Amino acid sequence: MLFNELGLSAELLRAIDKKGYRQTTPIQQQAIPVILDGQDILACAQTGTGKTAGFTLPILQRLQKPSSGSRRIQVLILTPTRELAAQVAESVRDYGYHLPFKTTAIFGGVSINTQISKLKKDTDVVVATPGRLLDHIERNTVDLSGIDVLVLDEADRMLDMGFIRDIRKILKKLPNKRQNLLFSATFSNEIRRLAADLLNAPIEIQVAARNALADRVEQVVHPVDRARKRALLSHLIRSENWRQVLVFTRTKHGANRLAEQLSKDGLNTIAIHGNKSQGARTRALKDFKGGAVRILVATDIAARGLDIDKLPHVVNYELPHVAEDYLHRIGRTARAGQKGQAVSLVCVDEEKLLLGIERLLKCEIDKKIITGYEPDPRIKAKPVTQGRSQHRHYGGKATGKGRRSGGRATAKGRRSGSAGAYRQS
Repeated sequence: MLFNELGLSAELLRAIDKKGYRQTTPIQQQAIPVILDGQDILACAQTGTGKTAGFTLPILQRLQKPSSGSRRIQVLILTPTRELAAQVAESVRDYGYHLPFKTTAIFGGVSINTQISKLKKDTDVVVATPGRLLDHIERNTVDLSGIDVLVLDEADRMLDMGFIRDIRKILKKLPNKRQNLLFSATFSNEIRRLAADLLNAPIEIQVAARNALADRVEQVVHPVDRARKRALLSHLIRSENWRQVLVFTRTKHGANRLAEQLSKDGLNTIAIHGNKSQGARTRALKDFKGGAVRILVATDIAARGLDIDKLPHVVNYELPHVAEDYLHRIGRTARAGQKGQAVSLVCVDEEKLLLGIERLLKCEIDKKIITGYEPDPRIKAKPVTQGRSQHRHYGGKATGKGRRSGGRATAKGRRSGSAGAYRQS
């Protein structure tokens, strides 16, 4: 189905056309008419399916044109990470380019005073992480009493990160009469319970199987010794002439070290992770998108928050400890129906991690040994340790302190992170 068949306004269609989009994705085709009709939805959609446009376009269509003296925040979009908040806010601005609405992004890692200044001015749409939004609520610097539409984006991730109490506190500040849109990569029992409390007679939308994303990605594993991974990566980038590559490591230290090594190899590389300031990460992403940087090395902070059109190559320099993170990583390529390639450099230490990923995918990933980089069978496996930066939680009992366990973080903790005291890797 084409976008111009969905009843969207001329202003929105101009913005869509500027981005080069014509054909809708399944989530857009199903969600847009329902949202335009004012109904609540419970949508299961993986990253890369076009879901941001799926809720942004109809929301912008339904927004009331602001009039002098009566402007209010009409839409609240909650996201789990500051990267995703920034990306969604950018999308709202892009799609609403020809409309008179203003969007403010609220997340940690940047000055709260700057956000307060923006909120004092006219704002129609707020995109926020829960922790920083609560800071504003406690300071009385944001008024949510006029919200017409609430969006919970990647709700499963927010629950995994222990934000449920924060979300419930925020809900108490919203008017009872509103439209609610809940998007999740899975329909877990926790998501079902949240939906039952939040949504009013929702339309349920499910557009893809759990691992359907992998069907659009050409996946390959290159077995290699741990000490030769960097040399092999440099070889692949040069020999295949990869011009834009997103590379994942497990730790912040590993990301920095690899970026330095690749730079010494003459490859334009930069690293992003939780120890980088939000400004530095924003600049790095902008340079990567614009082609000024050829290789972006990232920890899993980037697995769900980055939106890069037509990214051709994702490399798992180190396999993730959690098999589902593999899907999140390779979901950076093959977005919105595009094709992409995911390359994993796997040493003997990571064979069990690879088996876990293949069990999730329900298939084996093709293995291809690169001539000159054959693994030495005499090398024994070493334990793969998670490190302090990898304390993450997926579905079980949350560990650690602060918001991830649902408790209150200190003011200092809330204001230093992207969403409360949760420290991203």
